[in-house]
Amino acid sequence: MQTEFLRNRTFEELRPGETASITRLVSRDDIELFAAVSGDVNPAHLDATFAATDFFGHIVAHGMWTGALVSAVLGTRLPGPGTVYLGQELRFLKPVLPGDVITAAVSVVEKRENGVVVLDTRCTNQEGDDVLSGQATVIAPNRTIEWPRAHLPDVTLRRHDRYERFIARARALPAIRVAVVHPCSPEAVVAAAEARDAGLFEPLLIGPEERIRAAADTAKVSLDGMAIEAVPHSHAAADRAVELALAGKVAALVKGSLHSDELLGAVVRSGLRTERRISHVYGMDVPAYDKPLIVTDAAINIQPSLTDKRDICQNAIDLLRRLGMERPKVAVLAAVETVNPAMPATLDAAALTVMAARGQIEGGDVDGPLAFDNAVSPDAARTKGIVSPVAGHADILLVPDLEAGNMLAKQLTHFAGATAAGLVLGARVPIVLTSRSDPLSARIASAALARLVVEARPILGA
Repeated sequence: MQTEFLRNRTFEELRPGETASITRLVSRDDIELFAAVSGDVNPAHLDATFAATDFFGHIVAHGMWTGALVSAVLGTRLPGPGTVYLGQELRFLKPVLPGDVITAAVSVVEKRENGVVVLDTRCTNQEGDDVLSGQATVIAPNRTIEWPRAHLPDVTLRRHDRYERFIARARALPAIRVAVVHPCSPEAVVAAAEARDAGLFEPLLIGPEERIRAAADTAKVSLDGMAIEAVPHSHAAADRAVELALAGKVAALVKGSLHSDELLGAVVRSGLRTERRISHVYGMDVPAYDKPLIVTDAAINIQPSLTDKRDICQNAIDLLRRLGMERPKVAVLAAVETVNPAMPATLDAAALTVMAARGQIEGGDVDGPLAFDNAVSPDAARTKGIVSPVAGHADILLVPDLEAGNMLAKQLTHFAGATAAGLVLGARVPIVLTSRSDPLSARIASAALARLVVEARPILGA
């Protein structure tokens, strides 16, 4: 790569009327990055709904983003490296909109004693209209500097908006009564309060009352609007929650601070179990992927059989259909995209593909084996010559076993910045299964998914 150099103009070299400029396209990323760095999250710059009622009627860039372009010209072009900023007068003349092309220009007006220089500063848009004007006062460099231009890292914003539509739909519905099982840690009580405050759940807290109240005190959370049903321990809490669900008195179960096996064991032993295998889904909001992505099963079925995988697949398809997707695309993952008798995951994948074609899996397109890259990247699928309605466009990733799924989900979370909503399917009521380390966005997304599943159950007859 050829090195680009920044070169300055010393005080002695500068002449009145000398000019320099830079041009930038204003993107959504520019506005959001400036908000992140500056802390200026004024909704006039970030929220289209708010901005529609504001002075300009639409989102506008921060005024100081435009001002920063002036600073960039002074520091890199004229006078350039070695310049010391003393002062800046700014007048904001017109709004700057996403998609505008802004040219920031400076022009030497006056040279004063001790290396002080006054420059006219001006920004114009693609129409030639002035959007900013003013004057800068600087100390110009007194020696010639030529310096390699810094190569900045590529920046990708981690946007988590794949579930906004689902959350909005869930919040528009009446809150449902849910059993929060053994919420005896501050984290569990906080999660229940968050879902209550979001208007998604009316939590019934089931567990030892003294421990629940102590957890709430520690977390400084109000228990207003949350009833408590006292039972002596976590086993009793799980059994009582299942009993209430069977009686139709709660519409969903929410894991508190007990172990997942303890809650799911009570479900499996009861009439909440259906003919389907219970399975877990991670609803992933992956910033680098253009739609929501389901990873299943990464939490319950350790080494699922072919029959188990059929149920796991059907559970995930039914979930996305409940969320409004007409025909979800399921990629059955393996290490390779060809069938290899020495690799059992490829045999199961091929069998599931045939089962879907023969109606044993309904409501979705199923294809496999597919390697991960072929499942989510159209370019990778094209390079391998894979012709499939699923390859490159998967909505569901059906993993070979729990270990593979768990590693994949955590890699997406920690390396790709994904948010993961956790839900257990296949029982007569949905079960919210989240981790203490999950962010608020994941907990709210999990609650919203459960709310929508409850709403859609009569429609699909599940």
